[in-house]
Amino acid sequence: MSTPVSAPAPTEVLRRGDVTVHGRIAGSSNATLLVTCALEEEELLAVYKPVAGERELWDFDPGLHRRELAARELSVALGWDLVPETVVRDDAPFGTGSLQRVVPEDGTSHYFTLREEARWHPDLRRIAAFDVVANNADRKSGHVLLAEDRLWAIDHGLTFHTEPKLRTVIWDFVGDVLDDAVAADLRAFLDRGLPPPLAELLDEPEQEALVDRVVELLADGCLPPPRHGRPYPWPLV
Repeated sequence: MSTPVSAPAPTEVLRRGDVTVHGRIAGSSNATLLVTCALEEEELLAVYKPVAGERELWDFDPGLHRRELAARELSVALGWDLVPETVVRDDAPFGTGSLQRVVPEDGTSHYFTLREEARWHPDLRRIAAFDVVANNADRKSGHVLLAEDRLWAIDHGLTFHTEPKLRTVIWDFVGDVLDDAVAADLRAFLDRGLPPPLAELLDEPEQEALVDRVVELLADGCLPPPRHGRPYPWPLV
């Protein structure tokens, strides 16, 4: 009896699959394309963000794709798996860029709807802690998705700055004590040190600032209040 051949994992489909571009996703400030990645018998939808389509920003260096992948690696290193599978490819149709699996969300749920259900509050506090650590400058409501009976966090191109940049809609949990599991995962992350897949995506000052943010969050023991004059992204959703 022949042994069934397992299907390639989503990361492998993203990394090695043939990429077909369907079109640009409306409303994105940078070139953000919906694509299909196909490998063997597996196909999945993905969001492709080519470097060539980046809009120049005054406060962030080029490299949205690098930070998208770094956010995925951070979520894996913390054991939280908040960010869908993400890779960077040089052979994509419009050149180097990030490819991230599209999670099958329902199209109606986002942070402002999810916060109304208490069952999601632990997950939302975890995403809030993640954003503090990643120094996320663009956590819109629509960047929190309900899919596959769990919450996902997407769109992390504006992260890992060395200066405080936290801009988010998730301020409902300010002052909440870190959940025990979240604090334990952060301590374990510090004990292990930055894993190579994450460290190689960040320069030395970015690595140091990331560690400093984890240390400060653990020392505070709770989710922080806004610390600069622009705490909300725009648009909010």
